[in-house]
This record gives sequence, structure tokens and C-alpha cells, in this order.
Amino acid sequence: MRDLVLAIVTLALGLIAPAGAFEIEEERIFGAPQGRELSIISTTDVPAIAPVMEAFVRHRPEARIRYMQAASTEVFRAIHDEQAEIDLVMSSAMDLQMRLANDGFAAPISPEIDGLPDWARWRDQLFGVALEPVLTLASRRGLGDLAPPRTRRDLIAMLREHPDRFDGRVATYDPQSSGVGYFLISQDSSQSDSFWRLAEVMGRLNTRLYCCSGEMINDLRSGRITIAYNVVASYAARYAPDDPDLIRLALEDYTFAIQRSALVPVNAPDPEYATEMLSFLLTPEAQAIMAESSGVALIPGTGPAASVHLRPVRLDAGLLVYGDQLRRGNLLAEWTAAMVQP
Repeated sequence: MRDLVLAIVTLALGLIAPAGAFEIEEERIFGAPQGRELSIISTTDVPAIAPVMEAFVRHRPEARIRYMQAASTEVFRAIHDEQAEIDLVMSSAMDLQMRLANDGFAAPISPEIDGLPDWARWRDQLFGVALEPVLTLASRRGLGDLAPPRTRRDLIAMLREHPDRFDGRVATYDPQSSGVGYFLISQDSSQSDSFWRLAEVMGRLNTRLYCCSGEMINDLRSGRITIAYNVVASYAARYAPDDPDLIRLALEDYTFAIQRSALVPVNAPDPEYATEMLSFLLTPEAQAIMAESSGVALIPGTGPAASVHLRPVRLDAGLLVYGDQLRRGNLLAEWTAAMVQP
């Protein structure tokens, strides 16, 4: 796992952080050293978001962006548990973002949202900024003479028929430690019964569990694994844009697209500037940059069109069900039973 550094909750104010403060993985400053500061906490890796941040400061030379990258659970904890004073919150964990908004942590704002689909916003508090298709990745060398699967049924059959080839060489998110990983198995389990058949097969093959898409891709490229199930498309584009060994599979039974969403906390130091940034993220310029890495446009006409197999997950109150502790416990128990078999 990548090294974590202790984040200072009140970093912008120069105060000492309390014990147990939320943790960040990387931090970068964009723009003028002494400019008007905008603080952002986000799950998106710094290299992936850098072109958008750099575009913003080109238009606004007075801007100084303090960008903090953190895991989805840490982003949630920073706002929900610690009330950190941060201007803008972006995360791909849609259920956690919805919980923040529903629990009163998101301020009502009025960004410019021309063309944004209705399913990509919740009231005037939570807004989608990018679509992130969730893919299955495979290694051509690892598959050898096997045809790449086109559906989950194909994937299940391939794994069952060739256990020696795939034992210990399949990867996916660990839903116990990853907020996005938990959300994805929640979506999978509600979409199709075939997911649990796939989970049982993966469990028998000693599937490796990861915190992050990036680590799965690194191990796939190094030859340690052959299949990575549920990888966010933009990471594949950044880590291996021209890797001839990497096969990107948008499975034809369904391919989820989660939304990277943004909100302005009620205690944001500069909510007007945060709203300006959110408006910029929804411009054709910024949307085109983000669609280049994810492979699909959130706002029609700003990037590649969605395939017929793509199923965007809506921003609505139905996402709150995934935070129910009884449901979570049952789902994780079923997942563990599938992963840990005699």
C-alpha cells in the first residue's frame, strides 16, 4: 500500500492537527504561491486530476489550489467526523457523498450546470463531474490462447475451466477497506445473481484483494496477476495508455459507470470560489480533459459517447441504502464466505 502521510485538518489555518486526524496520500499545490487559496480533498490521484487543475489556474492566475488526495473513507471522515474546513470535496464513492449531503454537510450552491443530466445531480448540493466506467482488465500474455471474456458468464466459465492457470492470479477491490470496493459489490449484487457465482469462483482461486485500482494495474503489468475485476477506467488510461499487453474489457452484460461527484461543505472557508471551481469542472474544456482518461463523457458532446452496455449509477437518495449497517454487515459476510472457502 502506498505510504500515507498524516494530514493536518486545519492545514490552511496553520494550526496543529488533533490526534487521529484524517490521512492523505499525496498533496500538491497548483498556481500562485501567494494566491487566493482553494482547498480540495478528493479520491482522484494527483497525476490524473493535474491537467484540470492546471487548466483552472491558467484561466485564473491569482488562484492557489491546495489539492489533497485521500482514500474515500478518509474523505468522508474528514468532513463527517472531523468537520475539516475544506472548500470542495470530490469522491467516486457515491454512497458516501450522498450520505454527506443527506446528513447536512453539503451547502446549497448554484454552479453553472448547462447540459448536466438530471441523474447527475441531487438537489442543489451534490453534482456529478465525471463518469468512471468500471472495467475488467486482462493480460494478453496471461490469457495465452484463451479468448477474452465478453460477459460475466464467459468470465466465470473461463475461470472454472482453467483453475491452474488463474489460481492466485485474479484481483479485485477489498470491500472491507475500500469504500469504492464496497459500493461496487453492492451494485454488482443488486444487478445480477451471476455476481455471486463469480465471487465464489474467485474465492476458490485465492483471489487477491486490493485497496486501489492503481495497485491492481501495477501487478497486472508486472505479470503477478492475469485478471483484474472492477477497475476504474481512468486509472487504466493513466497507468498504461499504450501497453499492448493490457486488454480493457467493458463486459457486455453490463458495465457500470460510477460518478465522480463534488460538493461544497457547509463550513467551507470560500464557498464562492469552490462553486466557481465546480462550474469550471462542468465546462466543455474540463469535461473533455476528464473524458479523455475515462473514455466517456458525462455531459453529451464533450467527449466520447457512452456504449449501449454502459449503465451510469444515478445520484439519488437510493444510494443511502448502502450505508445501512445491517445491510453492510450482511453483504460483507456473504462476500467473506465467498472469498474464504474450505
